[in-house]
Amino acid sequence: MSISSVTRAEDLLRRIEEKFPASVAQAQEMNFIPYTVRNGRWAPGPYDGICWWTNGFWPGEMWLLYTLTGNDLYLKEARRSQRMLHDAFRDFEHLHHDTGFMWRISTGFDFDLTGNPDARRDTELAGLLLAARYNPNGFIRAWNEDRAGWAIIDCMMNLSLLYWMSERTGDPRFRLMAVRHADTVLNAFLRKDGTCCHIVIFDPETGRILDRPAGQGYSPGSVWSRGQGWGIYGFAISYAHTGDSRYLDASRRIADAFLRLISDDFLPNCDFSQPKDVFLKDTCAGCVAACGLLELANHLPEEEASGYREGAEKLLFAASECIRWDKDYPALLTNCTGSYHGNDHHIAMNYADFFLIEGLARLLDRHKLKW
Repeated sequence: MSISSVTRAEDLLRRIEEKFPASVAQAQEMNFIPYTVRNGRWAPGPYDGICWWTNGFWPGEMWLLYTLTGNDLYLKEARRSQRMLHDAFRDFEHLHHDTGFMWRISTGFDFDLTGNPDARRDTELAGLLLAARYNPNGFIRAWNEDRAGWAIIDCMMNLSLLYWMSERTGDPRFRLMAVRHADTVLNAFLRKDGTCCHIVIFDPETGRILDRPAGQGYSPGSVWSRGQGWGIYGFAISYAHTGDSRYLDASRRIADAFLRLISDDFLPNCDFSQPKDVFLKDTCAGCVAACGLLELANHLPEEEASGYREGAEKLLFAASECIRWDKDYPALLTNCTGSYHGNDHHIAMNYADFFLIEGLARLLDRHKLKW
């Protein structure tokens, strides 16, 4: 990074650190874990209550900020929200494939940093619940109800919980499940041009592919930008844990496609295939992809890594132009979009803020936590 880029990243983190005590204070007035902002106040996820899939990102943000600042405010808020998250185990029938997102970066970070035995138990229980969703045909089931054969690109990120389980316990079963799922995604999701689909529906009895619907993107066969980010980062994480060069190559291919398709403003469209007259951005996709590019760069020779780092820098600085700095507004990023056809357009989302903070910390080589 240039000196000016380092200065800019440092300034952004400093301003975030100045803003967040007020955000935490507002969260402590609530009986839910913050997800988005409505009428200037923190608001919860739209359904599933404490089982809402992003509920691990708020304590995850707190651990990121704790490692950056050493301020016990963030440690205490992380543990306060983790105690709330623990109640999700009592409502386990509403839990899903995202137990990795919920516990690996909350209680998992807690245990990694502090050795907290309560955090270890919760993280292990979350790992067992995720492992229970493994279909022997080689994939981790997404969602519940009548979707026994559904798998999604997002789950590449949840594999980190299974790798953690094997590394902590010495039991290879969890790693093998993660590897089998990653292999299935490699073969069934990744297209020849380096893009990937959001959803693949398998016959749960035979593993035969039945359909590839649009999911949160524009249409079947389109290129949902956040899904590409999950692919870049998820395969880079699998490479970091396994050393399998096929995963590094997959991350690189998806990264090349993302950087080829991104517009000059480096603010991703919700879907790279959406109609040209539609203005629908997703700053969250840019931050996820940036973190993935930086993880990918860690495993490549410098002459190749520099291009991915430059892309990540452009994505993070473009996203930073969408930050609301007023302290009365508790979140950071605006212009986040949950899905193309949903009603969650250009909103705040806690996981966008998480990946923005992680990405800036990575740019400055200050990121101390491992997926």
